[in-house]
Amino acid sequence: MSDDGRIAFVTGGSGFIGGRLIKRLVADGWRVRALARSDGAAKKVSALGAEPVRGDLEDRDAMRAGAAGADLVFHAAAHLGEWGDREEFERINVGGTRNALQAARAAGVRRFVHVGTEAGLLAGKPLVNVNEDAPLRPDSKALYSATKAMAEQAVREANADGFETVVVRPRLVWGAGDTTILPALVSAVEKKRFSWIGGGGHRTSTTHVDNVIHGLMLGAERGRPGGVYFVTDGEPVVFREFVTELLGTQGVPPPDRNTPPPVARVAAAASERVWRLLRRPGNPPVTRLAYWLSAQECTIDISCARRELGYEPVRSRAQGMEELRREHAAATPATP
Repeated sequence: MSDDGRIAFVTGGSGFIGGRLIKRLVADGWRVRALARSDGAAKKVSALGAEPVRGDLEDRDAMRAGAAGADLVFHAAAHLGEWGDREEFERINVGGTRNALQAARAAGVRRFVHVGTEAGLLAGKPLVNVNEDAPLRPDSKALYSATKAMAEQAVREANADGFETVVVRPRLVWGAGDTTILPALVSAVEKKRFSWIGGGGHRTSTTHVDNVIHGLMLGAERGRPGGVYFVTDGEPVVFREFVTELLGTQGVPPPDRNTPPPVARVAAAASERVWRLLRRPGNPPVTRLAYWLSAQECTIDISCARRELGYEPVRSRAQGMEELRREHAAATPATP
């Protein structure tokens, strides 16, 4: 997309994906506005080159103002996590998406690009070479999965003449600046809570954040109205090998401890029941979503994105890992 004075409005701009998206849009010459629910978020998106629009996903007026005159809306905001309050997940992921859709449509925006996820398909079974025909699972027992599925349904239902929606679904987003996956893995190892489930020998698809942004930009430019597109790093990788290399970029060797899948599966269901019944704070020791993400194959067919968008990964795993190693080395004080 070339610079012709166009405007984009971004939700979730202070997050991992949203922040990288703002940088890309600004670099491509777009004028960017970004929803900011706090002073900290406003400062962050300003530093990235966007104009902050104060408000949150419940503030349709703020979003409508942010989207006024915009050519595109990118909806990257979401409530993440493997555990939490149902009302909060529904309020942000489902209600917030509906509010963003309504605000964009009211502002006369032509195209709405939604950051989806393969998690919207997760309900307890492995995903093996799945494509966009696989059904969403709003009935999933994992709140993140269920609410992201419902959010995507709302986006797809909103597609209409004069208001086009496109969904781009990455899987296991990683890279420099990640504030969720890599920090959580490092913390689990350091707290001696890390264990492979079933040895970790299953295959998984992954998506470097630069590939996510490339897919979002292609979806905005070339996606068919109502289209849904998976984007990944290309060929799947063995989960254990990927996580071991990811931790290695931080100088953290994973332990050899292993938990049999049946034990982990039963522990996840039991832990969730206890935490829900007793209303305990924090996350259970293991959750269903954590089990699904770390113990089951999840491989994605990106043929549709290749065919319709011309998508190919722009960042290899080797390049992404080297970037993480350099970032860690720069942040680590030199030993005297």
